[in-house]
Amino acid sequence: MEGDTFSGLGNGTQIDSKVVQTFQKSFVQAQDILDQNRLLINEINQNHESKIPDNLSRNVGLIRELNNNIRRVVDLYSDLSSSFTKSMDASSEGDSSGAMKSDGKAGHKRNRPA
Repeated sequence: MEGDTFSGLGNGTQIDSKVVQTFQKSFVQAQDILDQNRLLINEINQNHESKIPDNLSRNVGLIRELNNNIRRVVDLYSDLSSSFTKSMDASSEGDSSGAMKSDGKAGHKRNRPA
């Protein structure tokens, strides 16, 4: 599969399968963390509703863990965004047929008469 290319972006751009695998791995990591956050939030809510002092003090650590997880997800998405931009820039180098630039604007080139 390595070296294979995908052209599922609709604009004819091909992406290396290794890039796709990297994106998929990052998305799975982010989803795992988000799933863990859902469990943490449920436990935090239960502890809060119980109003038991030990449970409320436990929430301090749970909220810290939640905040760290959120930072990790933000970092993953930031890395994904950078990787995606780099892969799109690399795949559209030399392409003047109207591919999207990293700023999201179409890169149309007009041919001017000589």
